[in-house]
Amino acid sequence: MSPFKRARFLVALLVALCLLSFAVACGDDDDELAEDETGETQATVTPYKSTGNEGTLTGVVNFVGTPPEAKTISMSADSVCESKNAQAVAEDVVVKDGALQNVFVYVKDGKTADNKNINSLGFDPPAQAQVLDQNGCHYVPHVLGVQVKQKLSVTNSDQTSHNINLQATKNEKSNPSQGPGAPPFERTFTRPETLIPVKCNQHPWMKAYVGVLAHPFFAVSGPDGKFEIKGLPPGTYTVVAWHEKFKQEQTQSITVGAKETKEATFKFDGGQMTAEFQGGGSLTVMPALEVPFLGHRH
Repeated sequence: MSPFKRARFLVALLVALCLLSFAVACGDDDDELAEDETGETQATVTPYKSTGNEGTLTGVVNFVGTPPEAKTISMSADSVCESKNAQAVAEDVVVKDGALQNVFVYVKDGKTADNKNINSLGFDPPAQAQVLDQNGCHYVPHVLGVQVKQKLSVTNSDQTSHNINLQATKNEKSNPSQGPGAPPFERTFTRPETLIPVKCNQHPWMKAYVGVLAHPFFAVSGPDGKFEIKGLPPGTYTVVAWHEKFKQEQTQSITVGAKETKEATFKFDGGQMTAEFQGGGSLTVMPALEVPFLGHRH
């Protein structure tokens, strides 16, 4: 091969290698972008159509053992809070007659009777927003659930300022301030996340939790420990009961038949609570300074 032909060959080979490297790099960037946007592998979603055979899951969450004494909260650092909620107590563990309140119960996964993965079915989000109110320097309710793309509306019923620190990990974080009489802070979530802690940096005793699901099959236990999940397609599901002060969530495999009302009972043993919440006493918290959260979109 002549020197001229050899040079042409080497140039052509170099160009081919550069083009190949560019193609591989572009492919890698696409993969990273897809991973960044979804955070996880997304299953194909099939819109769910009601058959009229949906069932209901009802039940109760019990507390086993001696419940801890409720912690009182001193709100003397904010006169507005103190005057409105002088007898405030923490809502970490609320037990009445052996029933445990504020337990988030939800369908984690499972298959319908016609062998479809429940997480591969699409359910339209409710048009009505879920409301989280700041009232008496507490979040009301303490635990709530929303669907992906359903609106969460956070309101301020107090004559003092709060800030809404949504500590999401799979969704966008946010930490806006909200003064007395300010309009509701509204946002939606793009992906499931159980559960998102919410706190107020102005009043650090204020805490709440928001569960975000792709489907409507979740509920929160009331003062009597009862919960109800309606419209569940017949099938067999893994149902989870979550409480903020127990490291170990409760899980059951539950089969719901056509038009059946199935009952389930969950039990949380007080001896398994995290150690710092096994006693009573009082909780005195001074308001924290509000520090801007760099990189967070308000």
